[in-house]
Amino acid sequence: MSTPLTAPLTASLTGPLTAPLTGPPATPLATTLVASDLDRTLIYSSAALSLGMPDAQAPRLLCVEVHESKPLSYMTEDAAGLLERLADETVFVPTTTRTRKQYQRIQLPGAAPKYAICANGGHILVDGVTDREWHAKVVNRLAEECAPLSEIRAYLTATTDLSWVRKHRVAEDLFAYLVVERERLPAEWLGRFGEWAGERGWTVSLQGRKVYAVPKPLTKSAAVREVARRIGATLTLAAGDSLLDADLLMAADRAWRPGHGELAESEWTAPHLDVLAERGVAAGEEILRRFRAAAAR
Repeated sequence: MSTPLTAPLTASLTGPLTAPLTGPPATPLATTLVASDLDRTLIYSSAALSLGMPDAQAPRLLCVEVHESKPLSYMTEDAAGLLERLADETVFVPTTTRTRKQYQRIQLPGAAPKYAICANGGHILVDGVTDREWHAKVVNRLAEECAPLSEIRAYLTATTDLSWVRKHRVAEDLFAYLVVERERLPAEWLGRFGEWAGERGWTVSLQGRKVYAVPKPLTKSAAVREVARRIGATLTLAAGDSLLDADLLMAADRAWRPGHGELAESEWTAPHLDVLAERGVAAGEEILRRFRAAAAR
């Protein structure tokens, strides 16, 4: 059973020294933490927008990421407004598998978040700067519990074929992934790799055109739990679309997933999870509406 991400608030004595000692005790302020995946949850590439309506009825889009001088990721203008209000009402924590460099390309609406989680939980950013103590704890735990990244990379180099692998990548010296031609990817190779990696403390998942190999202890939920502890969160809300988001959604008090993505394809669910019908960029907008409504209760 997952440990809840919420943490109790510690009351402190505030106010003038002459304040009366009678009357009902003060109620601690509620703090809602919103931890959301980004890609294909709140922001979308042009290929992932799923604009199924006539062009004249398509929503206005805001570009939130530029890469190599080209627009890359979008959200609807309505979603941008919802996110700005959500960030004023809650502690909004972008929670992504992206590296820090990839995350820092994104220009979300509103003030920059106080906290962000990158590299699938390997880095907690505080005001844009890595929390070195957290990162050191993560690195030490991976060294104790998992085979080294070098062993995973050696296996990938020895067993893959250029006919279906486009790129080999390492993220933040924490995990590895391949960019593949999915239609050519041998299913038997993926199965063998998953079994081999599992015996060494790693998990393997196929998400879109990427095959991820991630150490089992490297999770978004662990990092979000740490942020929740620091801010005294009384409610944690989460959203995500991919298999690497499952632990985050399980650990939240309430969670949502869009009608697309690997979790939707596998029909993954949980008692506290709401499954949205919306797909593409419209799902991102609806997720933000759900976040605000849940935080207001």
